[in-house]
Amino acid sequence: MGSHTRNALTVKAIAASRAVKLRDGGGLWLVTKGTGRYWILVYTHAGLRREMGIGPLHTVGLADAREKAEEARKLVRAGVDPVAVRQEERADTPKAMTFGAYADSFVDAAVKAGRWRGAKTEARWRNLLENHAKPIRAKTLASVKTKDVINVLNPIWGSKQETAEKLREAIERVLDAAKVEGHRVGDNPAAWRGNLEHAMHKPHQLTATAHHAAMPHADLPAFMKKLAKVKGVSARALELTILTGVRSGEARGAVWSEIDLEASVWTIPAIRMKGGKLHRVPLSKEVVGLLRTMKAQSVNEFVFPGVRDKKPLSDASLGKALQAAGGGAYTVHGFRSTFRDWATEVAHAPREIAEAALAHVVGDAVERSYARSDALERRRALMQEWAAYCGSL
Repeated sequence: MGSHTRNALTVKAIAASRAVKLRDGGGLWLVTKGTGRYWILVYTHAGLRREMGIGPLHTVGLADAREKAEEARKLVRAGVDPVAVRQEERADTPKAMTFGAYADSFVDAAVKAGRWRGAKTEARWRNLLENHAKPIRAKTLASVKTKDVINVLNPIWGSKQETAEKLREAIERVLDAAKVEGHRVGDNPAAWRGNLEHAMHKPHQLTATAHHAAMPHADLPAFMKKLAKVKGVSARALELTILTGVRSGEARGAVWSEIDLEASVWTIPAIRMKGGKLHRVPLSKEVVGLLRTMKAQSVNEFVFPGVRDKKPLSDASLGKALQAAGGGAYTVHGFRSTFRDWATEVAHAPREIAEAALAHVVGDAVERSYARSDALERRRALMQEWAAYCGSL
């Protein structure tokens, strides 16, 4: 627990720092968990590294934390484990803190410290912890088990998936803070990784459709005609996104050095791809025309420059263009599904070619051999057909 550079922190330094861990020396640390900041003392007892929560910054100031840490260090030097002493004292106290009372104080503290950006966030947290977490509110913090958390989540898991996931996260954060403050020990029963993931499976189909509403391909030509009339860089970026089947971020981050207009190929480097593999996009005549227009008004290396200097377009900008063209009921990402449905139902493209066009890593040996060769020319024919379909009105 070496005492070199003790008392390294100052009140000013703490207020100014956004670091997740700040060291005061002598094993005393200020750590950030969720939206709170907490003091912990790291020490060694009987050859084992231990951690003891000293309390949250909003109730325990720097001087108090040092005083409490020193009391604990004295016990350690005397061969006594301060956490064990604390647990014995707690066992003697009549009423342990309940999850409900602690959760409410957790939200109050966050509001008081101004840690949330608005009343909406506070209202959401209160709703989650007061209404949805009702079954565990009366339980003591130390007695909340994984099965209790599962009972709370089950009624809305799969039907209100987004709420269920936010609820799990809120419970996890509250129990994390409770542990740091010494109200409970052991693993967090609301943790997902290595815990709930084995008992509850995320309904992928549900979340995929809920988040990425896709326009029916029959409506696309009329939509593209409207989109062509929307002015601005965002609308052109959305056109390219739809015509090439790429993800929004891949289009927004496109730089001129990736594009070969003579060969009509756009090479997206692995680092910019979700799957982490280089992806070659064959460019239809329509896309080449669109890119030549952008090139003529180019101001920096980005194909679709953002409003701020040397920054790409923001994520929201494509959504705005989508709304401006009357597609507000759908999502930008959904156009990949639109393309995929069209490829099967209208173009009757082989599955492996359609999947390779979306840079999906797929199935059997045949499909993987396509993925390796990337089947550029067969995809080129499909993408040319797709561009013609999009502009068929």
